[in-house]
Amino acid sequence: MPGRETVLARVRAALADAPGLVSVPRGYRSRGEAGEAEVESRFVACLRGYGATVVVSDDPARGAGEALRAQGAARVVVASDLPSALRPSDVELVEDDGLGAAELDVLDGALTTCAAACADTGTIALDGGPGQGRRAITLVPDLHVCIVRAEQIVETVPELVARLEPGAREGRPIVLVSGPSATSDIGLERVEGVHGPRRLVVVVATRAAPTLSRTGRGAAW
Repeated sequence: MPGRETVLARVRAALADAPGLVSVPRGYRSRGEAGEAEVESRFVACLRGYGATVVVSDDPARGAGEALRAQGAARVVVASDLPSALRPSDVELVEDDGLGAAELDVLDGALTTCAAACADTGTIALDGGPGQGRRAITLVPDLHVCIVRAEQIVETVPELVARLEPGAREGRPIVLVSGPSATSDIGLERVEGVHGPRRLVVVVATRAAPTLSRTGRGAAW
């Protein structure tokens, strides 16, 4: 008997007495119970624990500009539909029109919005919606500055998944970011920047920050 058939025969034999489909308990916590202030505080603490820099501001454009300057970033890539009210005035913004990896690599960073965020895991999620752009612009440059509205932060992972479901059903790619890119080498030494930016700055726009409409340049945010 060929090797493949031998392996499959053994798998079938091992599964012969296995029970059929079983129901999976769904009793896990699906909705948060914490208040807005606690959710935002937990999100910020979790991100800082991962090594991200967090800026809380009622003026997200100013906060992003200060964060970029603090990181030494003078030229950053943005999506073409990033609302004008979120664009820092004293940083050169390069709109992404399909930039190649080499072109992105020489830029100082990327400035984006996000789709949602989760306090329990300190995760920001991007789905290619308004102001977020392609996955490449947040993966190639060494710095990612992301603006998160306070009301976009949910407490639990199930709530985050629910926020992302409409975009996922439209076929949008989902990017989940929990702190700067990091992995371990063969000696279990932490190595940053292998699969994405080494530096992550999250600008949390407080609930006092203005919400933009669909009028003017850029999409709603």
